[in-house]
Amino acid sequence: MTTTVTHLRTIALRWADLDEAVGAPATAATLDVGSRGHLARLDQLDPERLELEYARHQAAHLRTLERGPDQAGEHPAPVRLAVLDTMRAVEDALVGCADQTAAVVQRSPRAYAPRSWPAADRARRDQLARADALDLRRWRYTGCRTAPYAALWLLARVTRAAGPFTALPEWEERRIAAVAEGAAECVERALDIAARRRTPEQRHRRGPCVGAPYAPDHEHRTSRP
Repeated sequence: MTTTVTHLRTIALRWADLDEAVGAPATAATLDVGSRGHLARLDQLDPERLELEYARHQAAHLRTLERGPDQAGEHPAPVRLAVLDTMRAVEDALVGCADQTAAVVQRSPRAYAPRSWPAADRARRDQLARADALDLRRWRYTGCRTAPYAALWLLARVTRAAGPFTALPEWEERRIAAVAEGAAECVERALDIAARRRTPEQRHRRGPCVGAPYAPDHEHRTSRP
């Protein structure tokens, strides 16, 4: 699990560097100095701080949607395209992994009270149901669905952070580990490209970034623990 934590933390920390490499608005704008210090200590997760990270990512995502694209960075177009392709592949893999993990471990929100209940009891139950549905620790299938956000959410699952979730099955943890390993490697390779230590041609000779070894485990896609 420690290796998986390292991979997911690497993705969350380095994503802003990829945004900078392609001259795009930073999707991880909330990873400021304080947040980076927190992420560097994710082996001692504080669930309340993790919830705050989720909220910050959601707010940053909304601000990004309101802004127009910045000018392209100084890197040549082939380099920017190679990095962008990697970012899309990594984001698709992580968000897809989070979607499938949530389908397995995230419990449904509490039901609202029947109208036949006494008014006071119904109000208390409905208040609990609303709070449960709006729990920031829940994975959302709309809204903020970025790579760093997905990495943080998956990190919370493999470290058994509290929340509206059931136990993470071993086979699901193995799948997260495989996706995280492949995604972290892709991020590091993309940063190498941006730094011009490798060319796009060298990258392609090594094969696809997030390929078959890191694809979702179809055997377990419809199964439940």
